[in-house]
Amino acid sequence: KMKVLLVFDFDHTIVDENSDTWIVKCAPGSMLPDEIKNSYQKGHWTEYMGRVFRYLGDNGIREEEMKKCMTTIPFTAGMKDLLDFIGKHKVIFDCIIISDSNAVFIDWILEAANVCPLFDEVFTNPAGFDDCGYLTVQNHHAHDCTKCPINLCKRKVLEGFLENHLKPRVKYSKTIYIGDGGNDLCPVRCLKKSDVIMPRHGYILEKMISKLSQNLVPVEASVVVWSSGTEILDYLELLIKG
Repeated sequence: KMKVLLVFDFDHTIVDENSDTWIVKCAPGSMLPDEIKNSYQKGHWTEYMGRVFRYLGDNGIREEEMKKCMTTIPFTAGMKDLLDFIGKHKVIFDCIIISDSNAVFIDWILEAANVCPLFDEVFTNPAGFDDCGYLTVQNHHAHDCTKCPINLCKRKVLEGFLENHLKPRVKYSKTIYIGDGGNDLCPVRCLKKSDVIMPRHGYILEKMISKLSQNLVPVEASVVVWSSGTEILDYLELLIKG
């Protein structure tokens, strides 16, 4: 059985914000103290968010308040229409998320929008509440890719899924990767000629792909730029008809 695999990033792709920075709205005065803000080290975002969550917990911010905050995050324009369209055509599309957010935030947001059943798998950093009611987060996996953050190489996740996904009788005619960020470059470089990369217009992934082409090392897959979920929907409609 031939299907199309849709791979989504989450922050600034499905939702129009960074879910990890959105939670700061829960902090006293909706701000973090400088010692936490200045503690981030490149490639170590998950550890940084651990300190943010600890600060929120120390200030009495618990699950209910965090969930209420996270479920107000806006979806990207046209994205809910796109997800509705995918839901109506699940016989054609398998759908996964690969995100550097965390499992708790993504679950809350997808559940509030009633779109959980659309996604066959979500690959992100594991998270949960400890006995004291503090949110904790762990690295998604260990890897040896020097181009990616220490906690997550999206290419390793995507290649692992394509090799070992749970539907052995399903073959993918193409993979369509929809994202925006610098950590989406590594996975899209493993895509084939028949695949499609959809970088969000004006975001870093589009700029990085453009730079590769200028340096004569273009990506193999086709590139289709998008600004709203409606444009992705239009592309998928054409694909189905074609």
